[in-house]
Amino acid sequence: MAFDSIELPKGRFSEWLAAPLRANRPIYVKVALAATLINLFALITALFTMTVYDRVVPNNATDSLIGLTIGLVIILVFDFVLKMLRAYFVDVAGARIDRDIGKQIFDQILHMRMDTRKHSTGGLASLVREIETLRDFFASATMTSIVDLPFILITLTVIALIGGWLVMVPLVMIPLVVLSALATQPMMRRLSAETLGEAMGKQSVLVETVGSLETVKSANAGNILSRRWDDAVGRHSTVSLRQRVTSTISITIAGTAQTMAYTGVVIFGVFAIADQSLTVGGLIACSILSGRVVAPLGTIAHLLTRLNAARTAYQQIDSFMSQPVEGPEGKGLGVARISGTIEFRNVDFRYPEAPELALSNVNFQIASGEHVALIGSIGSGKSTVARLMLGLYPPSSGLVLVDGVDIRQLTPAAVRSRVGALFQDNVLLTGTLRDNILLGREDVDDEEMIRAAKISRAHEFISRMPQGYDLELADRGEGLSGGQKQSIALARALVGRPPIIILDEPTSSVDADTERGMMENLREEFADRTLIIITHRPSLLNMVDRIIMLANGKVVMDGTPNAIRSRVADIRSAMKTNDGRVA
Repeated sequence: MAFDSIELPKGRFSEWLAAPLRANRPIYVKVALAATLINLFALITALFTMTVYDRVVPNNATDSLIGLTIGLVIILVFDFVLKMLRAYFVDVAGARIDRDIGKQIFDQILHMRMDTRKHSTGGLASLVREIETLRDFFASATMTSIVDLPFILITLTVIALIGGWLVMVPLVMIPLVVLSALATQPMMRRLSAETLGEAMGKQSVLVETVGSLETVKSANAGNILSRRWDDAVGRHSTVSLRQRVTSTISITIAGTAQTMAYTGVVIFGVFAIADQSLTVGGLIACSILSGRVVAPLGTIAHLLTRLNAARTAYQQIDSFMSQPVEGPEGKGLGVARISGTIEFRNVDFRYPEAPELALSNVNFQIASGEHVALIGSIGSGKSTVARLMLGLYPPSSGLVLVDGVDIRQLTPAAVRSRVGALFQDNVLLTGTLRDNILLGREDVDDEEMIRAAKISRAHEFISRMPQGYDLELADRGEGLSGGQKQSIALARALVGRPPIIILDEPTSSVDADTERGMMENLREEFADRTLIIITHRPSLLNMVDRIIMLANGKVVMDGTPNAIRSRVADIRSAMKTNDGRVA
């Protein structure tokens, strides 16, 4: 993945990040105010130490010590409270940013166009995890470090007032820390991008393995996935190690500089005391303050390291958030009713990065209430036609019309809420059977749910379960047979009586007796509703009054079942060789 080719947007942040930051501006103001007071209290602590050594100890001024101690205790109490409040406000801001950005990213995932999808399932999961990187950067040490920077100058001024030329010792350390931090940034930017890329690759292998664990075991595919995992972990570990070592350089230099500033002030302070230009208390205060001069720079060095991770995360998330979403660009049409007329007009379609067209110049019209079967060999384009009917993909050229309106003008919710769809991959969600049939639709009651389940023959086995429709399913419906999953998915497509029903091999996982019972139930269910069945089973063709045959992405036959059978028989007869064998 070419992470280095992604450019950071110039100017302000993108709206998906800027909006949560603006919403938390009052909290950031509170954090900045608390950090300011905490820095002031640190100066007071150093001045307290100087006063005790210079005034209290030589004069044995116990009363003054008691008064100063009471004042210091009050300051320490306020310092403790402010630090707790600062941490609390930072956590609140982080939680809000995490929630707001996470919601926007999840909405983007739900509405992303399938033809522009660039990430694997594991890659998307890893991308969502990068929210934590942004949250930690904008809601942890960032604000505190920014507020600490101006106090470097204030602290240097106080050291100069107390120790005079001793201020040169910590002042010399500042360029050393800053230059070392800046010198490692180019490499850190590159390593951060590589680390994120390898982390997404590792996550992809993990999600692919866990999501298809049963298939992995049954096909004995553990060895190849294990090698992929080892390679991914090895590459990620190597890049992460290089990143940590590189970041440690500037952080270690900052820590060493802090120690050198403290010890340097002590060493040179001895000569200042000998010249009687500095008191012992002044030396102790200057040594304490010198450490506080370099400490924020050490934090800045660490912050610059985290900045690269946050910058890379921002680039990746922003690249994903800037991708076009499905549906019309404007408000779109949210029609209240769909009669069920579907038309394909000169439709071409190519899957992303596919070498050939999946559909080529497809033309047909399905009237409202018509029952149509799509047949053809594997790869002929039947399922692709169904996906375009649902608006999952836009046509490369031509028009897909629903009730005479280009489907691209309709909102996806307006179309899919009025289409019952069943595809071959019958994925069930974690939750109850009720959740999987109703999918959160509050306008559908239990009576309608049971009616749909009876038609799909799901009610027969659900009613024998102790928990019934409240049975909790595991991931992807594990524990249910393929036929049971298909029956539940069919009930989900039928619930609410949608005017358009699209079924892709609806009986592929059930036995012959169940198929016959299901077909008897479905004949009455499909009356006056548009039905599109994709099937290889001749028995299901008895439910339709029209067949559209596809081959190599083109419509090759279109007519009644009897007319299609007659034409196929004529073609086979014409293709027989002289010895009676079919060519």
